[in-house]
Amino acid sequence: MPADPPAKSAPAATGPRKTPLHDVHQDLGANLVDFAGYLMPLRYRSETAEHQAVRTGAGLFDLSHMGEIFLSGPGAGDALDYALVGKLAAMPVGKARYTMICAPDGGVLDDLIVYRLADTTWMVVANAANADVVRDALAERAAGFEAAVDDRSASYALIALQGPRSQKILEGFTEAPLADLKYYAILAGRVADVDALVARTGYTGEDGFELFVDASDAVRLWKALEGVDGVVPAGLAARDSLRLEAGMPLYGNELTAETTPFEAGLGRVVKLDKPGDFVGRSALAAVAQTPPGRRLVGLVARGRRAPRKGYEVVTSGGAPCGIVTSGAPSPTLGEPIAMAYLDSGAGETGLAVDVRGRNEPVDVVALPFYKRS
Repeated sequence: MPADPPAKSAPAATGPRKTPLHDVHQDLGANLVDFAGYLMPLRYRSETAEHQAVRTGAGLFDLSHMGEIFLSGPGAGDALDYALVGKLAAMPVGKARYTMICAPDGGVLDDLIVYRLADTTWMVVANAANADVVRDALAERAAGFEAAVDDRSASYALIALQGPRSQKILEGFTEAPLADLKYYAILAGRVADVDALVARTGYTGEDGFELFVDASDAVRLWKALEGVDGVVPAGLAARDSLRLEAGMPLYGNELTAETTPFEAGLGRVVKLDKPGDFVGRSALAAVAQTPPGRRLVGLVARGRRAPRKGYEVVTSGGAPCGIVTSGAPSPTLGEPIAMAYLDSGAGETGLAVDVRGRNEPVDVVALPFYKRS
């Protein structure tokens, strides 16, 4: 497990920041783009090939733009229970939980994964675009507790190995008991002679692992895994199409500060039964008592034109009744798919998406579009 360095302040940025693997991506010929303030690989060669590699073998992702924020101290669990919508204080050591941090009005500030690393130590992993907001909100909300908030994002690199072959591949580099590591759990071990936190989580709909390592060890670990036959480096484009097929929300698309967890179909993460108050409780309790004004659904296009974010969903009469939040051709299903918010009064038949002035018929389906066997 990486040492616990002091928090580091990021230098004043004049442009997108680089992850510790930036030079590796350049050497691999990646198409680099500015994503959440970082230069990240969009694709290396073919995003479809990268997508299929994750579904059938193993894909390797650089996620070092994500934020790693630690809370420690005797009151850290209680601080998290107050700051977030989930139950974190009672979570066993070595487990992980998907949760959210909400504003007082119930809007989602970010969706998070929280790992309990020790009795009094938790790691909160935030989306890159929201890491500063999450850090500052956690610091403010933890002020009344015996808890220290420490942003270690600059000290960590995060590498994900995703796909049905990921466990077998990773077992060749570690003695850690991966077969005993359950979904949404974490352990400390050595991988390719690098100290790592090994989590069995992911954002692709496949089995896989996320490896938190010291930033100085990132290149060595990446090159060891990349050298395995069948491991394919994968970029943001494949990650997006994979998570879309798996029906997983993306902050800024399905989740925003104007969206509550209940609208997104994720009311289960809001633990209104936990003891004590938490930020947003009153607003979310009120929302939970009334049907949401819109609902998140899956759409499958009957034609070949893909619905895209921001396109209107319309009734058979042409009246707007919803908005697409994410959409793309599905490499696995072979047809265009999308997630969209539909108005509560809208039916689920006779709908279309306005694709550049042309109404393309769509069918409403249950999420996720794809689920691994």
